[in-house]
Amino acid sequence: MRILFKLLLALKAVAMIISCSPAEKSTGKTAADILGNPDYQAISYGGYREISREIQPTIPQLKEDMKILSAMGIKLLRTYNVHYDEAANLLEAIRQMKDEDPEFEMYVMLGAWIDCKNAWTDLPDRIRNEESERNAVEIARAVELTQQYPDIVLIIAVGNEAMVHWAWDYYVEPAIIINWVNYLQDLKQKGELPETLWITSSDDFSSWGGGGSEYHVEDLTKLMKAVDFISMHTYPMHYTHYQPHFWGVRDDELHLSDIEKIDAAMLRAKNEAIDKYKSVVSYMQSLGIDKPVHIGETGWATVSNEFYGAGGARAIDEYKSALYYWHIREWTNREGITCFYFEAFDEMWKDANNPLGSENHFGLINLQAQAKYAIWDLVDEGIFDGLTRDGLPITKTYNGDKEAMMKDVLVPPTDQEIRERISGN
Repeated sequence: MRILFKLLLALKAVAMIISCSPAEKSTGKTAADILGNPDYQAISYGGYREISREIQPTIPQLKEDMKILSAMGIKLLRTYNVHYDEAANLLEAIRQMKDEDPEFEMYVMLGAWIDCKNAWTDLPDRIRNEESERNAVEIARAVELTQQYPDIVLIIAVGNEAMVHWAWDYYVEPAIIINWVNYLQDLKQKGELPETLWITSSDDFSSWGGGGSEYHVEDLTKLMKAVDFISMHTYPMHYTHYQPHFWGVRDDELHLSDIEKIDAAMLRAKNEAIDKYKSVVSYMQSLGIDKPVHIGETGWATVSNEFYGAGGARAIDEYKSALYYWHIREWTNREGITCFYFEAFDEMWKDANNPLGSENHFGLINLQAQAKYAIWDLVDEGIFDGLTRDGLPITKTYNGDKEAMMKDVLVPPTDQEIRERISGN
């Protein structure tokens, strides 16, 4: 009888835990506490090691990554979807690490992927103002995971570059994003999600009004009012080909040394990112809206055989990538802007048919567990001592030989060369 009585008490206790609202179970730091706080560095994260996302990273692998990122001072991760096991496994890995060490901190901006109807198909006309049936499943899973891990999931991002017009494979109209943002905000009001949870959408600066007037529509204004903060993207690396007004060697810089020419171009790249950020803030304020604006993505690849490589903008290598990383971290830390730097580790699935494609090489650490030049100093400081990734210790690319690395660094084209490329001559 005493055993049965104890069992009933235990079941009652479990029922009480389950019945607690997410808001009641959510304790500790909130998005409002950590966004804009330089003590809580952010990064975009994917743990995939293989060329296909069908091969999911295991919980032990995810815990390895969390130890590495935590050692780097990262405490806030951005993920992109919940329809693979990775997101759920990541949250479970963090939960286990928190149980093992109550001082361990890692939080998540959980991405819910949004598509238009007929996205990623061969159908000639994707339906921009109708959404994929999959979206409701994605949102439901994001809600479920947030309820399960309310102390870890502090933010839900509805869509990733889903509203920018060049995302023709899956682009949706802002109205679809608004509907899901409002749905999640309603769940907060009903107590089904923590009231401290912040909701956003993460998209290109132009989608947030910082680009052409074609984006300045009423639904965007409604979306800006609906989100808790704006998560905007900017990629000067891509602009070196598509919008190269800031790139290259100026006519009055031709007398400089090669390294001075590169440094000057990268300083302009930083300022280009700042200008894109300010363009979003300016448009938002012109509407009479006052919301925090943070950077959901920016980064600089280290390898490319495309427009950005040796045969094109000559923008890609570890030296330029490091300069951009240092510039962006210094600026965002100083200004109180959270930057989900893209990204933590190289992932080869993103351009599986082109191993040298830039999308595969945005990580600060490559798939051989080598820290790229941007964070060689962390290796020197010993913060990775005793840590491994897939059994490999964290070492430096180029065996730490800067002179060898610099041999792969190319000077950007001159203004004249860029003008000739644009004109087709």
